[in-house]
Amino acid sequence: MKEGINLSLRLKEVREFYQTSHRALPWRETDDPYAIWISEIMLQQTRVEAVIGYYHRFLDALPDVWHLAEAEEETVLKLWEGLGYYSRARNLQRAAKIICEQYAGRMPQTYEELLKLPGIGEYTAGAIASIAFSESVPAVDGNVLRIISRLTGDDTPIDLPAQKKKITRMLLDAFPEEGGGETNQALMELGATVCLPVGRPKCELCPWQEVCVAKREELWQELPKKLPKKN
Repeated sequence: MKEGINLSLRLKEVREFYQTSHRALPWRETDDPYAIWISEIMLQQTRVEAVIGYYHRFLDALPDVWHLAEAEEETVLKLWEGLGYYSRARNLQRAAKIICEQYAGRMPQTYEELLKLPGIGEYTAGAIASIAFSESVPAVDGNVLRIISRLTGDDTPIDLPAQKKKITRMLLDAFPEEGGGETNQALMELGATVCLPVGRPKCELCPWQEVCVAKREELWQELPKKLPKKN
């Protein structure tokens, strides 16, 4: 990091950006933990535009965790057909059965409990816990690692586990006591629509344009850094 950044203030700014500029997406119009969970799993390694139709069809056919747990695996995989990475669908059903058997059909409400379910890693647990249950915990994925690296001018490779832990800790220390879900969605939105992974970022739309090190020093093509690929 090249200079001190008031990350609490930056997170407030990105929430304000989100409130006026976010895309209307169906999973943002519900507080149903099941629907939020389904959307987060579908969005892994899949474009938003491709997910919308699948999301609606899946929820129409399997509207709650009991329906998912009791469905034939063939039915679940058919609904997933075209999304790829079928292990995601199988883990969804495995987790649904655990939720029904061990939690009486209610989604676990904390980050730590969610992490115990098949197919739910740190990012997904943070997203569900914050969006569905208002837990003040960050959801850190490649988008977030990229935008924080650019904001701070940090050229430490983001695929180092220690770097992800450092950025997660920075965010956790700066996260608001209320509005964690909106903060995570705002960071996702900024990374998806403004601080782009490919091509020139749309800095003119960014709430951080006045303080971003990568913009000021024209480092967007260099950041984030990644470890060299092994031959």
